[in-house]
Amino acid sequence: MVKPSGLREIVNFIRHTYNLSERKSCLAIGISRRSYRYKSKKNDDELIFVLTQISEEHPGYGFWKLYHKIRNLGYGWNHKRVHRVYVALKMSIRRRIRKRLPSRIKENIQIPLRSDECWSMDFMSDSLYDGRRFRILNIADDYNRELLSMEVDTSITSARVVRGLDQLKQQGRKPQRIRVDNGPEFISKTLQLWAQENKVHIQYIQPGKPTQNSLIERLNKSCRDELLNMYVFKNLQDAEEKANQWWIEYNYNRPHEALGNISPKEYKYKMKQSII
Repeated sequence: MVKPSGLREIVNFIRHTYNLSERKSCLAIGISRRSYRYKSKKNDDELIFVLTQISEEHPGYGFWKLYHKIRNLGYGWNHKRVHRVYVALKMSIRRRIRKRLPSRIKENIQIPLRSDECWSMDFMSDSLYDGRRFRILNIADDYNRELLSMEVDTSITSARVVRGLDQLKQQGRKPQRIRVDNGPEFISKTLQLWAQENKVHIQYIQPGKPTQNSLIERLNKSCRDELLNMYVFKNLQDAEEKANQWWIEYNYNRPHEALGNISPKEYKYKMKQSII
């Protein structure tokens, strides 16, 4: 239903566009000439001033909070008039709507029988000496728990995640599937497009169920205990250097209980020799 003010605008448009008289324009739209000529005698300047001032002081207040605040200040405007001005000023609060995630199917973790069959990815975070936060992206092969990549930076976007995967691809490493949580970098179209182009299945765990990605979570615990909790990083470069040192130690020298107390690289070599 079009309001009278909207009908007046339509009449004005017809009059100026088609050069019709006021009488013919009103007749065509179905509005009386008296309604078309009506000029409101209401002066809302004071209401606009008061409403704007209160809303600036309390940006989280909705209409009814503002209305009762105005009434408590002693003004007698009724809620219909206040609401009309409230709507005209477009003061409705814009609520942040959470993005609903699609339902995920629980899939039990199965240790792959071959390398590059299934990878896991996850983020960690810590702070530098000056308080600045930085993040770590860990990418691991579930087959031998090998830590394929450690990206360290103050910000790691989905494009950065894809760049890391492309670097591994250039080294001849590409998985059949990757297990991840529902973080914004992993549910992004950037990663999904990369996966589609490279024929890689992205396996999402159920929201709020980190144990469904327990292999990378166990790696993160080792990284936390043996790296992040052991050092105070002076700057980002210091964090990168120590992360690289730990990455080499983890892959080549650190005993892993699930692998028979040998390193991931040793386990992979041992399994390769047993097949030969």
